Amino acid sequence: MLKFIAIYLLIYGLMHALFYVRIKVLIPPAIRGVFVCFLILMIIMPIASRVLERNGYELEAQLAGTFGYNWMGFAFLAFVGVVLMTLFDLASWGINSISAANFPTLSGKIPAGLMILMVIGLCFYGTKEAAQIRVEHLSIETDKLSDGIKSFKIVQISDIHLGLMTQEDKLKEILDTVKALNPDMLVCTGDLVDGDPKKLFPLSRLFLDIVPRYGKYAITGNHEYYMGLEGSLEFLKMSGFTVLRGDVRRTDAGVTIVGVDDPAVIYPQSETALLLSAKHRQFTLLLKHRPTVANDSLGLFDLQLSGHTHGGQIFPFNFLVAIQYPMVRGLHQLAKGSRLYINRGAGVWGPQMRILAPPEVTLIHLTPPAPLP
Repeated sequence: MLKFIAIYLLIYGLMHALFYVRIKVLIPPAIRGVFVCFLILMIIMPIASRVLERNGYELEAQLAGTFGYNWMGFAFLAFVGVVLMTLFDLASWGINSISAANFPTLSGKIPAGLMILMVIGLCFYGTKEAAQIRVEHLSIETDKLSDGIKSFKIVQISDIHLGLMTQEDKLKEILDTVKALNPDMLVCTGDLVDGDPKKLFPLSRLFLDIVPRYGKYAITGNHEYYMGLEGSLEFLKMSGFTVLRGDVRRTDAGVTIVGVDDPAVIYPQSETALLLSAKHRQFTLLLKHRPTVANDSLGLFDLQLSGHTHGGQIFPFNFLVAIQYPMVRGLHQLAKGSRLYINRGAGVWGPQMRILAPPEVTLIHLTPPAPLP
């Protein structure tokens, strides 16, 4: 944890330092010291929010999180703006130094002020986008459903991050969307919990209104571990989920569900061995929080459902996410007939905004192949 905090402070602090160098021209010299103190406060605010929460200061933690995390979104977008402006200046300097051209630079008050206004506008847009849940549809034809099953609807939710920043109102909105889809099965692919699980227990009642015919299944994400595994598992069970931790469940509809723990929790089971044990004529659904695929598992599952990436959440952060997870969002056709679908998540982590990665509930519609003419 101390290593993580040190890396966070180093990277986030450097981002703020570069931001300050670029925009200090807008700040009167008499208050630059005050502004630097403000930046330092914003850097430590997300950490302070977690510390306050763990010590029982919920209101103070929520206030710190609201300011600190939303500033984080602003700071990231501003840093992107600073980088683009710096690259433009370097290009102008290079062209001017080797030719008689006189390309302008983006130094001065006007470019800095315009950049700040654009970032503020993007933050407002991102807040609006984060509030608009989309239903993404995925249709798959399969001959593995049981006889008589003409349609099987699976709804996937992921990365809701219930806690200080995502609470009852948002959860109701997400679950209303789920109810309207009338699923045969509901699956949650991790990071449902992102706060003190015991304080979330009262919210479990909202899930109990959803009783799909073929059950509700959940797996752990990394945040279930961070927030306390025992309490997180209890919350999932209170919410009516069957938690799969290296487990296999078969249904009489012809769908087999395999679920594994997130590596942050524990990863003792061999995923391939688990899938081999599940090998059956049924449609095999693999629930795995992170969108990684084991090569020796290909062909042993029909569809892997994952989350974790949030689809990048705030463009262009998706390019950084893709360094670790090349498959960031949506459907990917894999070798040997396997598929991977990555849900963008219905909630947010950190900044309460999304840009070009709207929140998502996924409807997977399994149907038998159309009869040949």
